[in-house]
Amino acid sequence: MAQSVEQGAKTVDDTETRMRRIPELAETKKTLKGQKDYEKAQKDQSKIPEITFDDLRWADGICWGTPTRYGNMSSQMKQFMDSTGELWSEGALEDKPAGIFTSTATIHGGQESTLITSMIPLLHLGMVIVGTPYGQNPQIRTTEGIGGTPYGPSTLAGIDGSRQPVEEELKTARQLGSRVAKV
Repeated sequence: MAQSVEQGAKTVDDTETRMRRIPELAETKKTLKGQKDYEKAQKDQSKIPEITFDDLRWADGICWGTPTRYGNMSSQMKQFMDSTGELWSEGALEDKPAGIFTSTATIHGGQESTLITSMIPLLHLGMVIVGTPYGQNPQIRTTEGIGGTPYGPSTLAGIDGSRQPVEEELKTARQLGSRVAKV
């Protein structure tokens, strides 16, 4: 999903992107160590640099991605957000557009609640929320079991994390990247 968001942003002239990841929590590493899917995901993401406050200051717009954890953002994202008091006091993120995307294990795993609740700290930081409206994303007008909402792109990862995003979900992700870059 993140790669598709980045692809969408790059379709806008004079747009430069940086893909970053929020560091994994020590307790999560400890708890999930040895689980094949977790280890593979960590290895796959190891080449992506960890986010810094300087990355956030540099960006003119930010797309935030998080897996859903019981209808909320992941704990590592929440911990990172909770550490941004310095940026808040500086007003460093004020008026910057922000979009959010997520994944859930199941169709009823909390996609919409995660996207909406993730907006709250971004609004406190002064960011301008950018969604994925129906008019620009007719693929989200569906009764099929796929992700995608006007609040942001989403996908279904499956209980074991093996399901990959389908084209409709990737299209919504590209649209978010493009829209945030335009704003």
